[in-house]
Amino acid sequence: MSSREDEALARAAVTALTGQLALAPKPGLPDPRDLGARITHRDHRMLRWSAKALTPGLAAMAAVAWRTGEPTPGLRTELGAIGRCTEHSVRLAGGGHRGALWALGLLVAATALDPRAGARDVAATAKRIAAHTDKRAPRRPSRGSSVSAKYGAAGARGEARAGFPHVRRALDALAIARSAGATEEQARLDALLTVMSTLQDTELLHTAGPLGLRHVQAGARGVLAAGGTATEAGAAALAALDADLHARAWSPRGSAGLLAGALFLDSLPAPLSSRARAA
Repeated sequence: MSSREDEALARAAVTALTGQLALAPKPGLPDPRDLGARITHRDHRMLRWSAKALTPGLAAMAAVAWRTGEPTPGLRTELGAIGRCTEHSVRLAGGGHRGALWALGLLVAATALDPRAGARDVAATAKRIAAHTDKRAPRRPSRGSSVSAKYGAAGARGEARAGFPHVRRALDALAIARSAGATEEQARLDALLTVMSTLQDTELLHTAGPLGLRHVQAGARGVLAAGGTATEAGAAALAALDADLHARAWSPRGSAGLLAGALFLDSLPAPLSSRARAA
């Protein structure tokens, strides 16, 4: 891979993230309706701007993966170091996207290891990378890891070490909704709700506890059971869930980051794939 291909992967990942940000209504999550961050406390314009700060770090992750060539412990350590530097850059740009950076970083690196791989093979390679321990990671536990330990939730690390099952479920949901005639926005919202319906979101566990998490999961399942966002009943159920979560100030941020990962795998740059096949 060349530096141009590294940057193309990074741009594809950031485009997936900004595509997730553009969806509305997203229950409990920042979207274009909340420009002033009156409810979510995350200014949508700031989040779009800070998402661009991920590009150099993601390109560096692609480059180091291509140079390493295998999902080794050394690669995991280098990705962790790049990720921490990227988090610092994102904070300077306005903050946010930590969960998305974790998912997208692993998926970008896995794609760089084999640009010809399909989405599920990429997720399997990301699993192999995540299985290694980052020996240079800070010793202090993060909020997500503390919540995972308290409630026995898989958390972001567990999701990666399982091969991103919720990213794969989101990909399936995208395909099903599109084949049923849903618009692209409706298909993406259905994919988000599919993730929300079963993910043990550590952000929700932190703010709402297990009962709150189950409440959100049930609400997401209710929208899907009503036919999804492309139906009148599903759209009404989505609006009700959106109002409920905003009123409670509950935010399923983990689901949003995994949707970004699914959108990245769903839209890998065609030039990369064609060049790899021709090589």
